Amino acid sequence: MDPESENELSGMIAGAEGPLRIVGGGTQGVGGTVEGDVLSTAGLSGVVEYEPGALTLVVKAGTPVAEIEKVLAAEGQRLAFEPMDYRGLMGTKGAPTIGGVVAGNVSGPRRIAVGACRDFLLGVRFVDGMGRVLKNGGRVMKNVTGYDLVKLMAGSRGTLGVLSEVSFKVLPEPPARAVLLIEGLSDAEGVEALTRALTSPFEVSGAAHVPKGVDGAPVTMIRIEGFSDSVAYRADQLKALLAGFGAAQVETDAEQTAAGWRWVRDVEAFHGSDGDVWRYSVAPGDGPVLGEVLRGMGAKELLYDWGGGLVWVLTPEGADMRPAGMKGHATLIRASANTKARVAVFHPDPAPIQKISQGLRDKFDPRGILNPGLMS
Repeated sequence: MDPESENELSGMIAGAEGPLRIVGGGTQGVGGTVEGDVLSTAGLSGVVEYEPGALTLVVKAGTPVAEIEKVLAAEGQRLAFEPMDYRGLMGTKGAPTIGGVVAGNVSGPRRIAVGACRDFLLGVRFVDGMGRVLKNGGRVMKNVTGYDLVKLMAGSRGTLGVLSEVSFKVLPEPPARAVLLIEGLSDAEGVEALTRALTSPFEVSGAAHVPKGVDGAPVTMIRIEGFSDSVAYRADQLKALLAGFGAAQVETDAEQTAAGWRWVRDVEAFHGSDGDVWRYSVAPGDGPVLGEVLRGMGAKELLYDWGGGLVWVLTPEGADMRPAGMKGHATLIRASANTKARVAVFHPDPAPIQKISQGLRDKFDPRGILNPGLMS
């Protein structure tokens, strides 16, 4: 099924006689196995309205992210939340779409400074499981009554409805960037350095620690962005603040800094490596402790983002890597279908949250045809 308009999308869902597997660019592949007819939103593509002066963008859900970034770059603007590209990690092809980004609430390293995808989402249009066209929000930030469907759709992974159009607040691209690099720190030392930088007044926009960097040595990365004079001043202040962790190198080359943070954002350290990939969301201070536990369970490689609060882990195939009693959430990102059949992909929610989630699905997809089994 390849609708090219919202009306066609509505008709196809209303007339569906069985489960539907919703895809955008087909690049993520996160979630349980879904058996059903494929419904692609790739035909719902194009910029509907863009007002650079108002920092607002309205696009159809199947629009490739690369196309959106090109349009924004021409006006010196960007998607603030730095969405990850899953293709290298998952071994998939195609083009990531903005609907897939919203459906997964995909947010990159800059989340620690500005927030997640859902925080910049102004409005949505989507088709629910009965074929009804629904909309919520608008093209300016405002409060709404009833269901906040804008927030609900971000991260719902196509289980409440199929997005047809989304609107965002965008931000200017900063004119300068610098990255402080400190080599040789342990996980605990690296996260401590990141915490000190993040709690300083120097406006850090990226904070990652990699136990095994490109050259094989541990590296701690701290990014600052803004006007050139401000960036230079803050870089000097952070160097002094973190002097106890070792001498920091400062990289300001635009191409080098951009490539370095793509490496973190897209977890390039794991590309082409055998094994499953897990993603953990924890309190930043708990990250190194969790890392040690996971190493004891057989973890091969780790990467800490969001100041230590986001932990990517490459593990042996087929193992359940949820430590007993862990605080936080663990998600199985990449694994075989056999492993996904045995190991829950998403962290189990508490019973009250499960009840609310099921109630929402009953409301918006009473037939249970939208990506059934994906959130298992």
